[in-house]
Amino acid sequence: MDAMKTGWFSEINDFWPGVSLSLEVEKTLHQGRSQYQDVLVLQTKSYGKALILDGIIQCTEKDEFAYQEMIAFIPLCSHPNPKNVLIVGGGDGGVAREVAKHPGVERIVQIEIDSMVIDVSKKYLPFMGVGFDNPKLTLNVGDGFEFMKQHSNEFDVIITDSSDPIGPAECLFQESYFNLMKTALRPGGIVCSQAGTAWMNLDHVVQTLKHCKSAFPVVDYCIASVPSYPTGQIGFVLGGLGTEMNFKVPTRIFEEEQLDEMNLRYYNSEIHKSAFVLPRFVEKSLKPYRTT
Repeated sequence: MDAMKTGWFSEINDFWPGVSLSLEVEKTLHQGRSQYQDVLVLQTKSYGKALILDGIIQCTEKDEFAYQEMIAFIPLCSHPNPKNVLIVGGGDGGVAREVAKHPGVERIVQIEIDSMVIDVSKKYLPFMGVGFDNPKLTLNVGDGFEFMKQHSNEFDVIITDSSDPIGPAECLFQESYFNLMKTALRPGGIVCSQAGTAWMNLDHVVQTLKHCKSAFPVVDYCIASVPSYPTGQIGFVLGGLGTEMNFKVPTRIFEEEQLDEMNLRYYNSEIHKSAFVLPRFVEKSLKPYRTT
């Protein structure tokens, strides 16, 4: 709050010690406490509206599309026919917005634990909250971990759009969660989860891939550039049940006209392929777990 009083919000967290992104604030749009976390929405000078949970930036109007498009289209375009999709988390609506754009997707089920995040996003972040209005989507409020226990052999793709492994999202990075996702998938299914940045949390990335490989025969890790996230980069872990899968090569390639029609501003087939090219120190650390 001291940082807010000076007209700036500073993201300070022990998960990335010694590093802080600061945003100049024009107005506080919402500030409250849900059952699970502090929920803050700010109007910032350079990044537009920003959603902040427990002091950690989740998304900003300026660059949210990079994250949302990549966590959605990397797995969707790695699957030959992604008809049924489950989204765990994603309370801002951005991932649902992107998943619904894929012409092969017929049904989207979403489970989000915090109803306040949904309500706040609909009211203050309509550029993402619009994702909740799509007729393909069935939205549920509840615990994703518990929800998964009630579903088996149902989904082609499961996308976990969680906050960092602190607080309510911690269980979504455990080995038991990857095993639950495996059970919920149909044959040949794919999972994709937010997996942090190797520049600050390489041990966490390695551990997440290790958990994923305990459940899936095919595992890989890719990255996207998101300036408002720590180090300006975020990574995704992918797991697949098809032994012949190669996440690096998209199974569906969209033409430029199609990309424009879907209003994709970050993702295309070349970005898809290049996202799996990692710095050498990351590649060496993840080599025991990457299979494609």
